[in-house]
Amino acid sequence: MAKFSPKIENKSQMIAHLASGCKPKADWRIGTEHEKIGFCLKTLKPIPYVGGIQTILQGLERFDWKPVFEGENVIALKRDDASVSLEPGGQLELSGAPLEHVHQTCAEVSRHLREVREVADEIGAGFISLGFRPDTRLEDVPVMPKGRYKIMREYMQKVGTMGREMMFRTCTVQTNLDFGSEADMVKKFRVSLALQPIATALFANSPFMHGQLNGYKSYRSRVWLDTDADRTGMLPFVFDEGFGFEQYLDYALDVPMYFVYRNGDYLDASGKSFRDFLNGKLDTVPGEIPSLSDFDDHLSVIFPEVRLKTFLEMRGADTGPWGELCAFPAFWVGLLYDEAALDTAWELVKDWSHEEREQLRRDVPKMGLQTPFRDHSIREIAIAALAISREGLNARNRLNAHGENETVFLQELDEFARSGKTNADRLIEKFNGEWNGDILRAYEDCRY
Repeated sequence: MAKFSPKIENKSQMIAHLASGCKPKADWRIGTEHEKIGFCLKTLKPIPYVGGIQTILQGLERFDWKPVFEGENVIALKRDDASVSLEPGGQLELSGAPLEHVHQTCAEVSRHLREVREVADEIGAGFISLGFRPDTRLEDVPVMPKGRYKIMREYMQKVGTMGREMMFRTCTVQTNLDFGSEADMVKKFRVSLALQPIATALFANSPFMHGQLNGYKSYRSRVWLDTDADRTGMLPFVFDEGFGFEQYLDYALDVPMYFVYRNGDYLDASGKSFRDFLNGKLDTVPGEIPSLSDFDDHLSVIFPEVRLKTFLEMRGADTGPWGELCAFPAFWVGLLYDEAALDTAWELVKDWSHEEREQLRRDVPKMGLQTPFRDHSIREIAIAALAISREGLNARNRLNAHGENETVFLQELDEFARSGKTNADRLIEKFNGEWNGDILRAYEDCRY
């Protein structure tokens, strides 16, 4: 039975809905999501839905995952508070459960990758840890049978040149974190927006396209620069005096809609106004007033570098190997979940201008940690941010069975920042060196 969702009668309901995310610190959790690109082991071509992705999803049911259907097609799985879902081009995504510490997150990642590997092996499939498909052309990527993606695919052509690239050829890792109050949300939002390009540089992992080097460290983040300006970007208003839940709501209401979900179907409302919907004037569903469920659907199709729901989503990184899937939440938890670390991080970024933040977002996809900033490069900022994150994780002191705290997950990032070479730089060196320009080696070296 569908869960009842109240109709929206006034703006204050939506503000209260966002504010309902405020939690005491003891209840703060960590949710980690990551996508991966599938391929057929024999041909290295993408995995089709029928006989491929569908079979993998069905195979995962042996691990107590429960299927979710759209029509007759299984399009997702649920287990406890986690889900496995299907991205537009067959990328498989784990949306992890809200967990207490990063050791649990890493155990969840490991379990998921083992389960997927077991099932994929049985049908001759595999998954790789890159942020962009290394050689498959856009027109050769299979389209998954999900109604919302058809609407998005068609609308993307009207609002940018790279929206379909984002949908079908990119993979990301993100982490979802809580806040204690409106003021706490605002400080975390500002710090994480400013530092998102630093995370993009540290986790850069998409230097290939069409079998060649593409000239970028993170081509995935380059794609986002021209996807849909109405719903992406660095949100300069977040840094305005007086920013809070209401100001984010005003922004969200001005982002064009994609769809309305009714009775199992996605009704095309692309480009239309949620404000008209609130007034009963949305011609897709004439006379209807939206529910809070409709509002949640709308929030889910806004794609800034940091997104507010009833939690904050860090969205700026390429997916990567197992270690980076654990490192990404650790980096942000250290920065945002300890008050002293958060204050120090704010001191690091508070005098950056809107123009500087925007310039970083534009330059980092190509230059990574070598991106210039003021009188140095962002490598120095990355080193400083990692030191702050380490302080925050030390203060949390959440230990694993070996007595190690969560700083263990920062070690590879520390090496990236120290050397200035991230996964992307290492892959470029391999492509030019031991791979001898053979992109097919990526399917060996980068396989989960």
